Amino acid sequence: MNAAKRETFGGRRAAIMAMAGSAIGLGNIWRFPYMVGRNGGAAFIIVYLVAALLLCVPIFLSEGIIGKRAQLSTYGAMDKLAPGTPWKWLGILTFIAPLVIVSYYSVVGGWSIAYQVRALSFAVSDAAMTRAEHSARFGAFITSTWTPLIWHTVFLGVTALVVKFGIRKGIEQFTKTTTPLLFFLVLAIMTYSLTLPGSKAGIDYLLKPDFSKLTGEAMLSAMGQAFFSLSIGVGCILTYASYMKRGENLLATGVGTAIFDLLFALLAGFAIMPAVFAAGIEPDAGPGLIFETLPFIFSSMGQIHPVISHVISILFFTTIVFAALTSSVSMLEAGVAFLVDQKKISRSRATLILFLGCWALGVLCSLSFGPLKDFHILGNTLFDFCDKFSSNFVMTLGGLLFVLFVGWKMKKEDVYDELTCGGRLRYGKVFKPVYFLIRWVAPITIVVIFLSNILIR
Repeated sequence: MNAAKRETFGGRRAAIMAMAGSAIGLGNIWRFPYMVGRNGGAAFIIVYLVAALLLCVPIFLSEGIIGKRAQLSTYGAMDKLAPGTPWKWLGILTFIAPLVIVSYYSVVGGWSIAYQVRALSFAVSDAAMTRAEHSARFGAFITSTWTPLIWHTVFLGVTALVVKFGIRKGIEQFTKTTTPLLFFLVLAIMTYSLTLPGSKAGIDYLLKPDFSKLTGEAMLSAMGQAFFSLSIGVGCILTYASYMKRGENLLATGVGTAIFDLLFALLAGFAIMPAVFAAGIEPDAGPGLIFETLPFIFSSMGQIHPVISHVISILFFTTIVFAALTSSVSMLEAGVAFLVDQKKISRSRATLILFLGCWALGVLCSLSFGPLKDFHILGNTLFDFCDKFSSNFVMTLGGLLFVLFVGWKMKKEDVYDELTCGGRLRYGKVFKPVYFLIRWVAPITIVVIFLSNILIR
């Protein structure tokens, strides 16, 4: 398949919905609220917002510039824009990384579907269950052998089905439906959460900054959260940008995507934290927030409003499932695009090959909570190793290489040409600060984050 035959998104709205769907994932719903809780509330949010604008948007634009200009996935794009150089091997790195991520991500996605089914059967918001019982039930579920594997298969199967149908009929139609729905669902949950007795403490926690709690490690965590929030550094955005039409406004698409992602993360915070405070739970609940703490909160609601608590639990886990799917679709598509572009394999066959590979690795990741819990790589279970390898190393390295390529390898006039659509868009004044961020600010900040992951954690 050559570049001329590649599918494209139907327009800017479709591209923004797809890229926003890629960015909006489980990290916005569970990681952002608990990171806020662990690092002092509003002060963390301020640093996060600044980092997202100064760090994430430049990296996002760098990936977008490469993909949109080359109209190819990462390996082919780097080889086309820098022929005969080692830059094309970045394509291999960003082929492997999304597939590793989607392998273990689909395990958590499977948990989400399982809890959604439980919510639909009114089994999540059981008013008789204590918080310890919710934790014990979740622990028993993830350490079992077969049930998590079934849901992992279902989640990955839905992901592959969307990707198989291609850009217009699959990814575009799916994300144009689910991305707006995600905002509706989180707004509905937030509306109820803000009406709970005691929720004001959660609102104050999110709005009143306490800079005394903003340690150096907290600031680095905020920058890291902003970095990982937009799904940058692994070629997903580059791949989606390669499906944009030549005349599309990349800067507007990038800013629009960043705004959607930031807005959703904030809405998720206001949907979750007021409920956490209303239930009298400490705001640093950690990664167990989704599957342990929040089901307990739904149970507490059930003692007062049993019907409403059931509805909210259904809405919440539906949000989790859709958010996980929109992200997993973009990651699987990055791998499929590589096989279609470089190996000339049909989309259906490429999707099947990668489904089987990701499913097999995902099985091992799932079993690392149970039968394979004693198998370790560098002191980590397979699930944790895949997570840390991807988030702490590959995403950071990929982001660094993308901004270095655009800021230092590509010709400045080519970057200007891509951002302004050949000079048709009047971005003369905006281009200089954007280019400065790509060339200087983003690389230095990424190196700081990378070193902090090594030295501090």
